[in-house]
Amino acid sequence: MSKASRPAVTVRVPQPLNAGERTNPIGKPVANAILLSIPYDEFDAIRPHLHFVSLPQRSSLQEPNRRLEDAYFLNAGMLSLVFTTRGGESVEVGVVGNEGFTPIPIAAGLHRSPHRAIMQVGGEGFKVKVNDLEIVLKSSPVLQTMLNRYAAYHGLQVAQTAGCNRLHDIEQRLSRWLLLTQDRVGSGLLRITHDFLATMLGTDRPSVTLAAGLLQKKRIIEYTRGSVRILNRKKLERSACECYGIIQQFNSELALR
Repeated sequence: MSKASRPAVTVRVPQPLNAGERTNPIGKPVANAILLSIPYDEFDAIRPHLHFVSLPQRSSLQEPNRRLEDAYFLNAGMLSLVFTTRGGESVEVGVVGNEGFTPIPIAAGLHRSPHRAIMQVGGEGFKVKVNDLEIVLKSSPVLQTMLNRYAAYHGLQVAQTAGCNRLHDIEQRLSRWLLLTQDRVGSGLLRITHDFLATMLGTDRPSVTLAAGLLQKKRIIEYTRGSVRILNRKKLERSACECYGIIQQFNSELALR
């Protein structure tokens, strides 16, 4: 058979299992979407390398421009990818929950990232040595495909977030951020301070306080010291800019695989 007539090779991604149907070697349930979606033989290959870790709020999983030693597949919680300038100013460029993994550059064989990964909402997950993951990927085409797809999705999210931070007002951006966070943590109570929100949104504390106050007056959220409670999800969606819907569309396409 000539090369031109050979059929194309298709990597088929199986239907994802439910959370808890797989475990790591010590019996910790898996709730990460990627690990639940790969075939049994590929999960068996990575399973011995899945080390369960608790991931408290504010813990740092990777530092900018340092060699990437560990990869993380979140079960619960949410991390922020943060870009920091030489002058110390910071802004969030993307978020990761149990739908994905970090550090994202390892999907392309890269071992450094310009971003810091910090747990915005505490949770748990599995740590894998990057060297071990790269060995597993050599015989795991579906897992490699899943990482590549998530990396592409996340690149779109980062680009959309950059445009949002430049073009939309702080109330719209705050609404978008709260929606994305609730989607990943599954709770309407988000333990977060105005100072930290200001860092994530690339603005100052008074601006976040003003935006949060406007949402609170509209009975969309309730803010107390150190936490935000979402009271009306539908109104919050209407308050957000179109970027939330666009990012959700990316996420839906990723889930369809």
